[in-house]
Amino acid sequence: MARSTARPVITLRSTAGTGVTYVTRKNRRNDADRLVLRKYDPVAGRHVSFREAR
Repeated sequence: MARSTARPVITLRSTAGTGVTYVTRKNRRNDADRLVLRKYDPVAGRHVSFREAR
C-alpha cells in the first residue's frame, strides 16, 4: 500500500534548544498549521513543547 500525501511524516524539534527531535505523522486535513506537542526532552530532563520543523 502506498503512503498517503494527506498524512506526511513530520519532524518535531524541541523548543528548549537541545536539538532533540521526534518523528511522527500528522493528518494535513485536520491540522493544516504547524503541530505543537508537549513531550519529554531527555537532555533537558523535563517535558517541553516540540514544534513541527519544516
